Amino acid sequence: DGKDFNTSLYLELGRDFLFYILNFKEEQMKKFTYFTSEFVSPGHPDKISDQIADAILDACLKDDLNSRVACEVFCTTGLVVVGGEITTSTYIDVQDIVRKKIKEIGYRPGMGFDSDCGVLNSIHAQSPDIAMGVDIGGAGDQGIMFGGAVRETEELMPLALVLSREILVRLTNMMKSGEIKWARPDQKSQVTLAYDENGKVDHVDSIVVSVQHDEDVTHDEIEKTVIEKVVRPVLEKYKFSLDNIKYYINPTGRFVIGGPHGDTGVTGRKIIVDSYGGYFRHGGGAFSGKDPSKVDRSAAYAARWVAKNVVAAGLADKCEIQLSYAIGVSHPVSIKVDTFGTSKVDENKISEAILKIFDLSPKGIEKALELREGKFQYQDLAAFGHIGRTDIDIPWERLNKVEELKKAIEL
Repeated sequence: DGKDFNTSLYLELGRDFLFYILNFKEEQMKKFTYFTSEFVSPGHPDKISDQIADAILDACLKDDLNSRVACEVFCTTGLVVVGGEITTSTYIDVQDIVRKKIKEIGYRPGMGFDSDCGVLNSIHAQSPDIAMGVDIGGAGDQGIMFGGAVRETEELMPLALVLSREILVRLTNMMKSGEIKWARPDQKSQVTLAYDENGKVDHVDSIVVSVQHDEDVTHDEIEKTVIEKVVRPVLEKYKFSLDNIKYYINPTGRFVIGGPHGDTGVTGRKIIVDSYGGYFRHGGGAFSGKDPSKVDRSAAYAARWVAKNVVAAGLADKCEIQLSYAIGVSHPVSIKVDTFGTSKVDENKISEAILKIFDLSPKGIEKALELREGKFQYQDLAAFGHIGRTDIDIPWERLNKVEELKKAIEL
C-alpha cells in the first residue's frame, strides 16, 4: 500500500509470539498432581466443641494428674451439652469453663450463639471394666494410630496443611486484634498445591477462604482484605509466586449466619484438620476430650514423634508410622514403617531401631511426652492443631532421638 514496512519490528513481534506459543505448549505438556488440605478456625462449631472438651480435661489434670477423662461436647443455637465419663478427685465448674471458652473464642450477643447460652452437664464416672485394664498400664482401648513426617517444610509437615493453618492463624489474630473489624469467629481455609512428576511442589493452584462476617460489609471488601492482608503475606513467606492463583473467597457471596447458630458442632469431627490434612492416613480416633491413657490421642502423638525423628535423622524423606493396640495390653500389637520408597536404609532396620529406642507402651508414652505434667494446655492444641506446631513447645515435636537412631542404624 506504499507505506514503510518495519522489518525489524515484525521480526521482533514474530519472535515474541513464537516464544509465547512454545512456552504455552511447554506449560501444557507438564503433568501435575494436585493435593488439597483444609483448616478451620477455633470458632468453627466442631472446634468449639473440641476446645471445651479439652478445657475440661485441662481443669481435671490441673489438680489431679491421674484423672480419667472421656468428654464429649455438642453445641447448637443457644445450647451446649457436655457428656461422657470422668473420674477425678477434683471439682470442675463445667458451666464456667464452657462460658469462658466461648467468650475467649470471640462469640458475642447478636451472633445467635454466645457465652449466655444454656449449658447441660451430663457427665458420669468411667466404667470400672475399662479402668481395670488401664490401672495395670494397659491401653484404654483397642485401635490403630498413624503419625507422619515429610521433608516439605522446616517442621517436617505437609505444606498444604501448613499453608491452610497459617492463613487461618493470621485471619483469626487479625479478627481478635480488631484489625479486621467485620470478621466473625467461624472461618475455613483450603489450599490446593500442584506437584510435578518428581513429587515436588511446583506452585499454588487455588485457595479457598470462607469467613463469617458482619452484615454491613461488602463482598468486594472481604475479598480484597482476605487476599491482600491475609493470604499473600503467608504465600510470600514461603516464596510462592502470586500469579495465576485461583481465589475463592466466600464463594456463596454471604456468610453472616455461622458458628453453632448455622451448623451444629460435635467433638471429634475434625480429625484430619487436627493432624496432617489428609496427607497421611488416620486411624479414625479423635484426640480432644481424652486423657493420655486413651491411645487414640497419646499413641498418635507418639507416632508423630517417631516419624519426625526418623526423617530428621536422614533415614527417609517421608515416613509414616502405624501403631496398633489392644485394650488392657501394655505394648503395641504391631508397628509398621512406610517410607514410600524414600528410605536410605532397609525399612526393617528402621523398625528394629524404633523398637530399641522408643518405649511405646501407654505409660512409656505418657512419661516420655510429658502428657500429664501440665506443661502445655490441651485446649491450645484443639484450637490450631495437635501436630507440627511451632508456636508452643510440645514434646512430640522434639528431635531428641535423632542421634540414637543414627547410631542404631550405624549411619
